[in-house]
Amino acid sequence: MFQNNLRIAWRNLLKNKVTGFINIAGLAIGMAVAVMIGLWINDELTFNQYHKNYERLAQMYINQTFNDKTVTSQAVSLPTEPVLRNEFGTDFEHIALASWNFEHVLVRGEKKLLRRGMSVQPDFPKMFSLNLLAGTYEEVLKEPNSILLSQTLARALFDGEDPMGKTIRFDSQSDLKVTGVFEDLPYNSTFRSVDFAEFLVPWANYLATHEWVKNSQDNWGNHSFQLFAQIAEGADFENVTAKIKDIEKAHSPEGNPQYFLFPMSRWHLYADFEEGVNTGGRIQYVRLFGIIGVFVLLLACINFMNLSTARSEKRAKEVGIRKTIGSMRGQLIGQFLSESLVVAFLSLVLSIALVQISLGWFNEIADKQLGIPFGDPIFWILLIVFALFTGLLAGSYPAFYLSSFQPLKVLKGTFKTGRMAAIPRQVLVTIQFTVSVALIIGTIVVFQQIQHAKNRPVGYDRTGIIQTTSNIELDGKTEVLRNELLKSGAVEEISSSSGPITNIWSNQIGFEWEGKDPESLPTFGITACSHEFGKTIGWEIIEGRDFSKDFLTDTAALILNEAAVELTGIDDIVGKTIRWNDNPFQVVGVVRDMVMESPWRPIKPTIFFVDPNWVAIYTIRLKTGYPVQQALASVQTVFEKHAPNSPFEFQFVDEVYDQKFQSEERIGKLARVFAFLAIFISCLGLFGLSAYVAEQRTKEIGIRKVLGASVANLWAMQSKGFVSLVLLSCLIAVPITWYYLNGWLMDFDYRIQLGWGVFVVAAVLALIVTLVTVSLQAVKAALTNPVKSLRSE
Repeated sequence: MFQNNLRIAWRNLLKNKVTGFINIAGLAIGMAVAVMIGLWINDELTFNQYHKNYERLAQMYINQTFNDKTVTSQAVSLPTEPVLRNEFGTDFEHIALASWNFEHVLVRGEKKLLRRGMSVQPDFPKMFSLNLLAGTYEEVLKEPNSILLSQTLARALFDGEDPMGKTIRFDSQSDLKVTGVFEDLPYNSTFRSVDFAEFLVPWANYLATHEWVKNSQDNWGNHSFQLFAQIAEGADFENVTAKIKDIEKAHSPEGNPQYFLFPMSRWHLYADFEEGVNTGGRIQYVRLFGIIGVFVLLLACINFMNLSTARSEKRAKEVGIRKTIGSMRGQLIGQFLSESLVVAFLSLVLSIALVQISLGWFNEIADKQLGIPFGDPIFWILLIVFALFTGLLAGSYPAFYLSSFQPLKVLKGTFKTGRMAAIPRQVLVTIQFTVSVALIIGTIVVFQQIQHAKNRPVGYDRTGIIQTTSNIELDGKTEVLRNELLKSGAVEEISSSSGPITNIWSNQIGFEWEGKDPESLPTFGITACSHEFGKTIGWEIIEGRDFSKDFLTDTAALILNEAAVELTGIDDIVGKTIRWNDNPFQVVGVVRDMVMESPWRPIKPTIFFVDPNWVAIYTIRLKTGYPVQQALASVQTVFEKHAPNSPFEFQFVDEVYDQKFQSEERIGKLARVFAFLAIFISCLGLFGLSAYVAEQRTKEIGIRKVLGASVANLWAMQSKGFVSLVLLSCLIAVPITWYYLNGWLMDFDYRIQLGWGVFVVAAVLALIVTLVTVSLQAVKAALTNPVKSLRSE
């Protein structure tokens, strides 16, 4: 019986080629979208699960209240680590301090590489279950002058030679011996995708080579380090957090942070905090794309349902005869479901091909390294179940609908599907276009929000500026570099600073001024810089003056941004004195607020001061009109002259700034793709339905044309039903999308306001697409010679 059903299903598919093509193509696209989104969601949900102790790993976070706001941070103080070991040792299996992930110079022979890495305590590799290809957990970071390399970095430095025991020059300061090599982490690990650590250096080396770190070992107020922990077997994150939350208050009366353990299982998907409360994160996009995947697949299933039921009159006689000769309704249902399953499995094969072709492009947009796990039997089981489910879902309504026909009416010729039979199809078309219109609106709003932030005044001139990191070879050479670069003619200006213009690397307290509330504890972002910093970046002075070497007192001068002035509450602040850690500084100027951190958030109160010795970044403005490649070559020559053992690498500031939009732009691109596919699938179904309607009304169209109806009249007659359904879809989609998009926009402090324009544009686009699709069949039918139409009838 089953074999017979399959044979009949295949014959019907060949007989109705257009309908079959639309069904298979629509289902294949829907299934391909669902498979790709499924792979993406699986990658998101399994993030960091490479690490075997995933369920018991956490990072120490703190909540601090500044400027009447609670701020959550990953930065802790060094004394935290010994207190946890000595007072709460039974609650932890491993604890490890870590530096931030900065770039360092690694030299081996003629090879000079700039790579990111961390200084960590010895427990770190074992905690995170790094797969050691050489070395042991107990030995790799035992000696201060040792280094643990990733597989890729070891290959880059040693060209396939065994690196064990060989030395590497590190930051022109020390020679480190390779004591181990670890397997490259997968892309869905935090230490690979976010803070890419290509090597690990012992914490003891960090203490020995950085005096400020050594001096911070007893300083509870310096929150500049990371701390990771693995809780003991049977321990609970909440219980351990309750014990340790006030450790700083217990050891430092001035401290106000509350400590807590943030589990690794939440790092990736739940990274957002608001007023000290974990509010979510990327999980919202996982849910969103999951819903989109379901709806896009549903649209394809709706096509199958609509086209199957629309052609019901042609199959009514077949049902009548089968019932007359003894077929039970269950057998007919089985027959029609077999047809849908054949379509589903053919679509599945095509969808896998589409996924394989599209994955490279999809990975580039989504910033992933996804692949089809052909060798995983669970994947194939899920895929077969998925195809069965899709086939049954798509074929269920047509099967039950077609098998319900009464044979007597069918064979007497009195059976007609009638107008009521079209209502379910109209409902399904309305659902299709409601989803499509909602995706169009969402795509437009995401695009507008990104453009709104991109067009936000940044307060400085990004064009023609590059930035490069400093290193120990360049210590004390800022003026020499500046003089040589200016002489080259390729550079307009160069300055040094403690951080890039595109970020704030340090936040400080300890500021006092006349009239300040003694109970408040304001915090400011701070940037130390050379005198030429403002001229290099082109900031806008709105009060007072810029830093200048003509004023020897500028080593004790401050320039504030507008947000900082507002926080102090001081009118006419230029000339006033602000004390910082009991040292007096005079405010000499106020600059326009600059977007240094998130373009979606309010500007942070920031203070700039002169300290030419605090050099982490060089910012260089290239000469306008000078050939860019020649200018870069000149800059590189000067830097390599004064730092011969360090590779010269740089970034254009405008490109670094654009990276702030990457996450939202990826979401926007994916939304555009899914919106297009949803509309395409809906139009496939609409094309099939309009073709069927035109076929059913062939005689009517011929008679109307003979009686004088114009092509325009006939086109309008065939199109108005579909247009009314799309208008109804727009009315349904608008309030739904307004509610959810308004909630999404509330996550941004700097955001657009939802206006009616976006909804009107989406409705017009949907109508245009509908009219174009329907017109292909409507105009064709209207242009047909009425003699042919009537003769064929």
